[in-house]
Amino acid sequence: MNDHPEEHQAAAPADEAQTEATPGPEEFHDDHQAFLRLAEENAELNDRLLRLAADMENLRKRTARDVQDARAYSISSFARDMLVVADNLRRALDAVPAEALEKDAGLKSLAEGVELTARDMLAALERHGVRKLEPKGNRFDPNFHQAMFEVENPDLPAGTVVEVVQEGYVIGERVLRPALVGVSRGGARAAETAASGK
Repeated sequence: MNDHPEEHQAAAPADEAQTEATPGPEEFHDDHQAFLRLAEENAELNDRLLRLAADMENLRKRTARDVQDARAYSISSFARDMLVVADNLRRALDAVPAEALEKDAGLKSLAEGVELTARDMLAALERHGVRKLEPKGNRFDPNFHQAMFEVENPDLPAGTVVEVVQEGYVIGERVLRPALVGVSRGGARAAETAASGK
């Protein structure tokens, strides 16, 4: 029966090798800890990546908004200066008496040329986003108007713009120059009038 004792001796070392290859409880614990550590590092890196992506998206949006604002509002100072020129052209026209225009054909032609120049200047500014405010008859808005005086008028709700002393302008959604206005005083407030159904 023991013709092949070598087989039994050869089998024993294989069993020992198999026993050595199977991890014990300590090795399993170490591997588990390493896995948990790697999973935690992975979660941290993933979180950092998501935050970085969000920051980059916010930066992209902010840059796009800044570029858009720069395009829309870059001419603000220039436009404000041109409004002063337009005001001076208007004052020059207002200073010429109507009778003088009727009597002098040359002066009338000059006045028409100045009027056309003022209109063309304002039209050019409008093409670049500058709009004139139209406050007369509307409620006074301190964001767009500057009150110069009050007028007693019980027929109008208090706080209604009754007169425009100097035209106001906006560029985009920003005030380029507030309108200088006269405001009514003495009438019912607009909110009271609306509430009473009048």
